[in-house]
Amino acid sequence: MQPILEMRQITKRFPGVLASDNVNISLFPGEILAIIGENGAGKSTLMNILFGLYQPDEGQILIKGEPVKMLNPNQAILKGIGMVHQHFMLVNPFTVAENIVLGAEPRRGPLLDIAQARRNVAEVSERYGLRVKPDAKIEDLPVGVQQRVEILKILYRGAEIIVLDEPTAVLNPQEIRELYTIMQNLTAQGKSIIFITHKLNEVMAISQRITVMRRGKVMGTLVTKDTTPPELANLMVGRQVLLQVSKPHAKLGRTILEVKDLVARDLSGEKVLDSISLDIKAGEILGIAGVEGNGQTELVEVLTGLWRAASGSVRLNGVDITNFTARQIKESKVGHIPEDRQKRGLELDFTVKENLIFGFHYRPPFARSGFLDAEQITSHANRLIEEFDIRTPSSETNTRSLSGGNQQKVIIAREMHQEPDLLIASQPSRGVDIGAIEFIHRRLVEHRNAGKAVLLVSPELSEILSLSDRVAVIYEGRIMGIVMSNAVTEEQIGLMMAGIVPENMQPAGEGRPDHGRQ
Repeated sequence: MQPILEMRQITKRFPGVLASDNVNISLFPGEILAIIGENGAGKSTLMNILFGLYQPDEGQILIKGEPVKMLNPNQAILKGIGMVHQHFMLVNPFTVAENIVLGAEPRRGPLLDIAQARRNVAEVSERYGLRVKPDAKIEDLPVGVQQRVEILKILYRGAEIIVLDEPTAVLNPQEIRELYTIMQNLTAQGKSIIFITHKLNEVMAISQRITVMRRGKVMGTLVTKDTTPPELANLMVGRQVLLQVSKPHAKLGRTILEVKDLVARDLSGEKVLDSISLDIKAGEILGIAGVEGNGQTELVEVLTGLWRAASGSVRLNGVDITNFTARQIKESKVGHIPEDRQKRGLELDFTVKENLIFGFHYRPPFARSGFLDAEQITSHANRLIEEFDIRTPSSETNTRSLSGGNQQKVIIAREMHQEPDLLIASQPSRGVDIGAIEFIHRRLVEHRNAGKAVLLVSPELSEILSLSDRVAVIYEGRIMGIVMSNAVTEEQIGLMMAGIVPENMQPAGEGRPDHGRQ
C-alpha cells in the first residue's frame, strides 16, 4: 500500500537548536500513527512543517507519492491536511455553525447564508457521526464537545490527514473514550490520523504504529501490538523509566490540614463548594479525583488564599487560616503547584533564577534592607537547578524558552525547597513528558515520606490511584466519598465522579486517613 503521506529527510534548524534531524515518517490510509517523545523532541516542529507554519531547511513532503510544498496553512488545508491544536482555535461568542464555516462561509450575495451554514454543518456532522447543535455557542459547551467542533472544522474543509496534537490533555475519562470512538470511526471511513501524545497507555490503546522521537531524531517506528510501554519509554528518554510509583506504607503523624463544612460561592452567588470536609495527616497523600469543573480549582484557590470562603473553616496545624491572604498562607508553610503553570505559576518573561525566588523574594537571604542580594539569588538558583535537574543553559535564561517539563520543575523546586508542611499539587504532570512525570512523582512521594502532607488534584485516575493513600471524589462541589486508594477501582471512582456512589463502597473510616492502615 502506498503511504498517503511521507516526510523524507526533514531537517529544521533554529539558532542553536537542531529541531528536526533528518526525520522520516510515513502515514498510510486509514491508519492511526502515534508520534511520541519528550518535550523538545521535535514532534511539534515536525507537525508545524507539515501544516505550513514552518519551512524545512532540507527534505521533502509527499502526498500520495507526489512532492508538495506547504508554504502556509491554507496550502496545507487545500492538500487535505487538517490540524487540531492542543489549545482550541475557536471563537467563544460564536455558534458552532459559525465556527465551523469561518473562513469558508456559504454566501447569498455579499451576506453570510446562515441557513445554508447550518445545513452544511448538519450534513458533515451526520456523515461522520459527530453530532453537535449548530446554534449552540462555543462558550456554553463542555470541552469535549468543543474538541468535536474543532474536528468538524477540518472535516468540513475536506481533510484526509488529521493531526491531533495532545488531544486528551483537557478531556475527562469519558470524553477520552468518546474521542477514541471518533478516531476509529474516521479511520474506518478512510481518514488517516497522526496522534501526538505523551501518554503511553493512549498510544497502546488506539494506534497501529508508533514513531518515537528524541532530540529531533526518529529513534524508531514500532508496530503497536509488538511493543510495550517500557520499551517505548526507554526509546523516548534514552534510559529505563519507572512507570509505576513505588512507595512504602504511610507512617501517619499529626493532622496537618483540616477542612470542615467549607462553602464557597461564585460571583453570581451560586455554590461552587458545598460543605466540603476532609483532612490530611503528616505522611500521606490525599488525592482529589473529579471531572474538571466540579470545584477542584475553587477548593485549591480557597486553600491558597486566592478565593474567599463563604462559610466553614480551614485549619493548618491546628491554626484557623480561613480566608488568610495568599502571602499569609505561604508563610504558614504551604506550597502550591498551580494547575496552570504559565498563568499562575511563573512569570515567563523573567529569568529562571527570578522565578525560583518568587514568594520568598522579599525576605532574607534573598533581600536585605529592601534590596535584592544578587549573589544569594544566583547561588540559590544554581543549587536548585542541579537538585531538581532543571534543563536550562543557565539561571539567567528566560523562563519562557524552557520546555513545559522544565518550567514545571522550576515551580516544583521553588515550592518544595522550603519543605512546606502542606504541599498542594494541582495537576502537577499536566502537559509534561514521561521523564519529567517520573521525576515529579518521585519528588511528591519523597515529600510524603519525609512526614509532610500532600494534597494531589488530578484528572488522571491512574496518577491519583498510584500516588494517593486516600482518594476524595468531588462532584458538583461536594465530596461524594473518601476511600482508600488500594480498595477501590477506576470504575468505582468513575461512577462517583458522575455523582453515583456504588453499593458496598468501603469509606476510609468516614474520612479518617488512619482507618485500616499500618
